[in-house]
Amino acid sequence: MSSLTTGLRRWRQRFDALFQDHEIFVRTHGHVRFLRVSAVWQKRVALIAGAVLLVWAGVTLTVFVNQLLTAGERAEVARKEAAAAAGEARIAQYRDRVAEIAADLDERQAQLEEWKDTYFGSEALPADAAPKAGAKDAAEAKPVETSALDPRLPPEAQALARIEARQEAFSAHLLAAVDARALKARDAIAKLGLDPKTLVRKASVGQGGPFIPWRGRIGRASALGESFAALEGALFRMEVLERTLVAIPSGQPAHVLMLSSSYGYRHDPFTGASAMHAGLDFPGPLGTPILAAAPGRVTFVGRRSGYGNVVEVDHGQGIMTRYAHLSGFNTSVGARVAAGQQIAKMGSTGRSTGSHLHFEVRLNGVAVNPRRFLEAKADVLEVKADARQRVGALARADGASRAR
Repeated sequence: MSSLTTGLRRWRQRFDALFQDHEIFVRTHGHVRFLRVSAVWQKRVALIAGAVLLVWAGVTLTVFVNQLLTAGERAEVARKEAAAAAGEARIAQYRDRVAEIAADLDERQAQLEEWKDTYFGSEALPADAAPKAGAKDAAEAKPVETSALDPRLPPEAQALARIEARQEAFSAHLLAAVDARALKARDAIAKLGLDPKTLVRKASVGQGGPFIPWRGRIGRASALGESFAALEGALFRMEVLERTLVAIPSGQPAHVLMLSSSYGYRHDPFTGASAMHAGLDFPGPLGTPILAAAPGRVTFVGRRSGYGNVVEVDHGQGIMTRYAHLSGFNTSVGARVAAGQQIAKMGSTGRSTGSHLHFEVRLNGVAVNPRRFLEAKADVLEVKADARQRVGALARADGASRAR
């Protein structure tokens, strides 16, 4: 206890030694003044300064401790704010995705309706091409595993999934109807001796143009889907086959009963030597009306060596008919002619032994036997008449759109 007292006394003595009485002499205008700073006053000032410093240190320490204690809370608040911002971003992304899907579905619907109106008009799709009963209900009950929707999207997107499923079902229905029509045209063309696959393949060669990606209404690149691609391909095939069937010259080029020379090898009527005859010869009185065997555009009116006076008509799809040895013309280059319309008069011009019509059919520049076209059976002609109505409706629709 004495050692503690002695220690305290020693520290007090050291502290007192720091503060001594001081006298300060101040001389002003010859007058001398004495300012005394006592040790007691110095101690008081030192104690006040120490107390202020101690309070400042305490406040600083309190603030620091408070910051340490609230740092975790601030971090938690920041984490929650970041999570809320991420949630808002996901909601915005979801809304954009739903808007994109809705826009794509609108585009699909417009394309389906356009195809239906263009190729079938008000005609109802065949019942045998309709989906089986219950398919719609099954489509509506189908989960969101569709080509347009992400399975992770919220349940609100189910309505869009059902719309897409119904579009897929209608697309399949339309595809079946298109395939049925294309099959009829294909069989009719095959019965006429032509190869439908070759016709479609050659028609697909002449395509091109700049690549412009399909874009939805909100500007994002998208696609119509595999079913729509299949439908587009089927429509192209059907149109090629039907237009080819319509272009095939099955109408009689002249109302005469006899055929004086067939297609193929024969004895030349002037030299008697073997020769190739590229068409059919129909004898008849001079001036007998010559008729277009199929609708088309007149591409030549004039004379050709060996043929005399000639009219040539382009029927599209690579098919051309030639009418030769004519005595007169009833058409001009560029004119559109219908099947059965008079285009010339029978004669005996060129390398001819008498009044007759030399009739040729050329496919992509190569002569083929016209007899198989002119002798088409009733079932083929029925399919052709049906196709002619549809192709004519397409042509009228194209003309009306160009006029607008």
